[in-house]
Amino acid sequence: MSLLFSRMLLLLLPAVVSAVPDGRCPTKCGVVEIPYPFGIGANCSLGGGFNLTCNTIESGLRKPFYGNNVEVLNISLVTGQVRMLNNITSACYNSNYNNITYSYSWWLDLENTPYRLSDLHNKFTVIGCNTLAYFLALDGSNGYERGCVSMCRYEQNIVNDSCSGMGCCQTSIPKNLRYYEVSFGQSCFNNSNTWRFSRCSYAALLEAEWFHFQTSYITTNQFMQINDGRVPVVMDWAIGNETCEVAKRNPTSYACISKYSACVDSSNGPGYLCNCSEGYQGNPYVSDGCQDINECDQQSNPCSDGICHNLPGDYRCECPEGTQGNAYNGVCITAESQKLSLAVKVAIGGGGGVIILLLCIMCLYVVYQRSKIEEMKRKYFKQHGGYELEEKMKLQRGLNKFKIFESKELEKATNHFDDKNIIGRGGNGVVYKGVLENQVVVAIKKPKIINEDLKKQFGTETLILSYVNHVNIVNLLGCCLETEMPLLVYEFVSNGTLFHLIHENENQAPTSLDTRLRIAYESADALDYLHSKASPQIIHGDVKPSNILLDMDYTAKISDFGASKMIPKGEKQFATLLQFTHGYIDPECLMTYELTYKSDVYSFGVVLLELFTGKKVISFEESEEQKSLVSTFTMLEKQNRVSDILDNQVKLEGNIEFIQELTALIKVCLKSKGEDRPTMKEVAEELNGLRTLKKHPFIVQHNVEEMESLLSGLPNDNRANSNTIFNIERRLTRRSNIQGWL
Repeated sequence: MSLLFSRMLLLLLPAVVSAVPDGRCPTKCGVVEIPYPFGIGANCSLGGGFNLTCNTIESGLRKPFYGNNVEVLNISLVTGQVRMLNNITSACYNSNYNNITYSYSWWLDLENTPYRLSDLHNKFTVIGCNTLAYFLALDGSNGYERGCVSMCRYEQNIVNDSCSGMGCCQTSIPKNLRYYEVSFGQSCFNNSNTWRFSRCSYAALLEAEWFHFQTSYITTNQFMQINDGRVPVVMDWAIGNETCEVAKRNPTSYACISKYSACVDSSNGPGYLCNCSEGYQGNPYVSDGCQDINECDQQSNPCSDGICHNLPGDYRCECPEGTQGNAYNGVCITAESQKLSLAVKVAIGGGGGVIILLLCIMCLYVVYQRSKIEEMKRKYFKQHGGYELEEKMKLQRGLNKFKIFESKELEKATNHFDDKNIIGRGGNGVVYKGVLENQVVVAIKKPKIINEDLKKQFGTETLILSYVNHVNIVNLLGCCLETEMPLLVYEFVSNGTLFHLIHENENQAPTSLDTRLRIAYESADALDYLHSKASPQIIHGDVKPSNILLDMDYTAKISDFGASKMIPKGEKQFATLLQFTHGYIDPECLMTYELTYKSDVYSFGVVLLELFTGKKVISFEESEEQKSLVSTFTMLEKQNRVSDILDNQVKLEGNIEFIQELTALIKVCLKSKGEDRPTMKEVAEELNGLRTLKKHPFIVQHNVEEMESLLSGLPNDNRANSNTIFNIERRLTRRSNIQGWL
């Protein structure tokens, strides 16, 4: 994408005015369909950024272009996306002059155009050895930098199809991104060895599912040769800057002019899109553009052997004359071909007739029940947004392994959801262990309640959640939408939960302090990813030890993320959730009945307390004042006696400074006001610091007796602990200020 294109974008979009395309307007350029509101030539588009040109390139082929020099690959009205070709930026070592030659540092400005870069389908990608590249992004009035470092020391260390930092790295982009510019950072590495086999580095924003890293991109200029130095990038587009509600008030400019069309607000920035109503297909932006789908003319007859009658936006099935049953699933029973004489019927006897009648009734009842079940499945599938999800998945082209499961497949996997297969219960539902036909073991969640407002978008929302990709977060494999409460299918983690490790580990060796710290840090890092790096950002909503799974290496994996999206708002539903999260719930939520990012911080503070004390958050075996672990911690912290509730293994391996820092961190997480708590990013950084502090070779380690003696001898005014808490709060405040300046 050239500098010229970046400047042209500012000039191409006047106010959106609804127009009707001329009947002589071309609908294709080469092999690319050009549907309205896009167009080629005068009075052929909605205007501005929707106007394209059709040029003949050197090979003689006709191809569409935006702004004369940006090639358009394809256009989708259903998803509101355009794929274009984007230039690659490079930095190459020149051995003759012993310096780096950079291609132009380019920028992209999409303000005042219908386009914004797709955050779901694009990745900022850097290729090279010991290369730092970044982009300055402007999201509305917010500006920040984001980038990644690609490392490699030896050619043999680079692997095909791997873009995780060795020779290739990628990072996501934010929503509503309309302006950004790319630069290479100054290298602080010694590249004398790498320049012998890798002289060039590249950076580009590109379509993630198109890109497959090859080692030859490092050692040759093959990557630049692809599409003549250009790569595909996905643009989301929308009509105007108004919501559907506002746009409908002005019929002269409202773009959804087909009779059977519906308006949908853009999911990436302002504006709206038009879709054909269910049962119709075509172009909703032109008059009579949405035409009825004649399901009866399709190759696969929806009525099977029955008779199909097409209806506006729907169809009806009926059995042929002389048969009966449910034609929707092809079960039509043929009538008797010959009528028996009255004498023969009498001879058969009333008994046989009764039996036949009963059998017929039973058959019809079975047919009716099956048809009723199938009808309910179709109803639930539509209700939960199944058809919209199928459309989204068609665009994936195999990149995302997300799958829509049939209900019978999951019933078989769990032996009809036998209680013996239950592996977890919570406020949001029940989790079953299941074995699929390919012998893959999965965890299947059956929600108890679901947000009614979310039902129509449930399929799309779960697809978005499946994009969450973090080593310490359980993978969402798919969903089933054929049941009243849709089911979620996750990867199965085999070594139980953190709750089991803390409270049901009596016959095993005590859990080491290193293991506890690693589990705490991995969990905090995963929650930070959900809060700040996932797209869209996610509030977990149910942080507790039973939702932190452990594999055979005791690596932590956060499960049940996205719960807050599924939970209906309101006092009654919140009370149901509270039954299963009592002791972990943020006190502020009891007033607002709404979850926030800081709610997760409070819950995680309780998890830390449980992890390092080995005590349950609510204990009915303790005295009345010590039933709540949080209350006990608060009381003992004021008396400088936190060591009284710490696990013996923690006291054995820890030291005074470590326990002071840990106490301070837990205390600041459990602040009653959410605004006084740190972010999960800050919590993760503090835990990482505690891991370093624990391993520091110059810190004297004390045994249990010495530790208790030293701790009990501290002054009652809590000055040491107060200073530690003050230092942690000061560090967290300083970090927040720095991030604010950036």
